[in-house]
Amino acid sequence: MTHSPSSSRLASLDILRGFDLFLLVFFQPVLVSVGRQADLPWLNAVLYQFDHEAWTGFRFWDLVMPLFLFMTGASMPFSFSKYVGLPDKRAVWRKIIRRFLLLFLFGMIVQGNLLGLDPQHIYFYTNTLQAIASGYLIASVLLLYASPRMQVALTLGLLLVYWLPMTFCGDFTPEGNFANRVDRILLGRFRGDPSYTWIWSSLTFGVTVMLGTFAGRIMKDGKNDRKKVVRNLFIIGLSFMVAAILWSFQMPVIKRIWSGSMTLLSGGYCFLLMAVFYYWIDYKGHSKGLGWLKIYGMNSITAYLLGEVVNFRSVAASVSYGLEPYLGNYYGAWLTFANYLILFFILRMMYKSQVFLKI
Repeated sequence: MTHSPSSSRLASLDILRGFDLFLLVFFQPVLVSVGRQADLPWLNAVLYQFDHEAWTGFRFWDLVMPLFLFMTGASMPFSFSKYVGLPDKRAVWRKIIRRFLLLFLFGMIVQGNLLGLDPQHIYFYTNTLQAIASGYLIASVLLLYASPRMQVALTLGLLLVYWLPMTFCGDFTPEGNFANRVDRILLGRFRGDPSYTWIWSSLTFGVTVMLGTFAGRIMKDGKNDRKKVVRNLFIIGLSFMVAAILWSFQMPVIKRIWSGSMTLLSGGYCFLLMAVFYYWIDYKGHSKGLGWLKIYGMNSITAYLLGEVVNFRSVAASVSYGLEPYLGNYYGAWLTFANYLILFFILRMMYKSQVFLKI
């Protein structure tokens, strides 16, 4: 826990991260709750994009988790710059391992049923925070020990290592893919939803975080020519999307196994979003009306944990039960809205007090 944010990062980093968390712990659950009651054809088409693709394909909601990983990487060139040249890296490794373990623990709390205290239903590796932990660990090694060019080569190597057994030791079906087989063998009954894969997919989690570090380095090194930064982010983003579409003819875009083509496609979208936010906020200097997103972005782990673990609906219900006869079927939507509104006010209070959870 700290009482002051980092002053070295760009505003667009925290605002884009905040946008991602706002979608996750406010906009999407409230929209879905209202949409289920409204049953409007046009709204149903919107709601389709706010759910995950069943297997092959990509919807808007499939971008939220990759963007979370990408933004983790985008901050790393700023936070790691003081450690890269140190001959003794034991201090930074203590921080890295601490963060890795805490993220893994928090992931087990969110989706691993750890708080259920039932060993028969505890899941070890099954959550976004744990994917961030794995990707962060991989990216940390590359940033600390490899040159920028070697980082690019090793990131491509991670994609190659992932691709080989996925292509030649299985297929791309939910049951037949190689990553599923690895999870089945190594996690056994400690795995969660079998349609998602984690251990082998950690390689591509690492690639997504590394793509974020590349974007972060472009912004960090290009502070004297921000127009060029915007252009480079756009060009790289579009290039990744083209490469992903071409690759998808051989390896389909499948978010649940974090396929190589999905990694590049989501990475391309992340680069484009980063370019838009950087252009508008850091290049043009227009942050009016967007600063409130820092409430989520600068306490992203807190927002995610509270949004996923703590249910404030009972608080809302206890002070607004008289509304039920007036709202009818929309009363549940009101409770969902109030739940995340309470979370927003908690985060806002922390932001105003300059209290930020750092792990």
